[in-house]
Amino acid sequence: MTNPYKIVDNIKQYDFMESWKFLEKMGKSRYGDQFMLFKEDKDVIYKLLVYAIQDEENCQKHGIDPNKGILLTGPVGCGKTSLMTLIKLFMPPVHGHVMKPAREVAFEFNTHGHQIIQKHATPKTIFCYDDLGVEQIMKHYGNDCNVMAEILLSRYELFITHKTKTHATTNLNAGELEKLYGNRVRSRMRELFNLIAFDSKAKDKRK
Repeated sequence: MTNPYKIVDNIKQYDFMESWKFLEKMGKSRYGDQFMLFKEDKDVIYKLLVYAIQDEENCQKHGIDPNKGILLTGPVGCGKTSLMTLIKLFMPPVHGHVMKPAREVAFEFNTHGHQIIQKHATPKTIFCYDDLGVEQIMKHYGNDCNVMAEILLSRYELFITHKTKTHATTNLNAGELEKLYGNRVRSRMRELFNLIAFDSKAKDKRK
């Protein structure tokens, strides 16, 4: 597969259509021949690409801060998880870049307790929390804990002190996230994330 860029003066210059073809090719390799990108998602994919390659000029045009993480929102089945997985191919290689379902994190807390929250408070790892908001309030030795709320607060502190990025996908809107995690967490999320959103009527690609 041809690289989706050419090198000019030791700088990678990306071509959007070649990048589109590269993403689709890698998607088919990872998810099967049924995988495809849709023209109606072009704006979302473009924003993810300019963010991933740290194209500061186009990030600025689209209101994206390249120093923050990404919160990718949209309806069930619109392709959030697969895109956030594939877009890593365009990002600079880093030590530790983990896609983690929020529901799985919550269940780990149920078994192991607060050490799970500490595990996610490391500046060395970029986490992407998949399906943020589908997890339940969990108990450990009878104590309730909104696990992802606590983790998001920890990740915010890492962002402030170490510039550590955090990414997430969610089916929920801003009001639903605030209801679930509270105003304090929602406020921190505004500083932690760039919001990139699929159209609310985006098709379910799984059908």
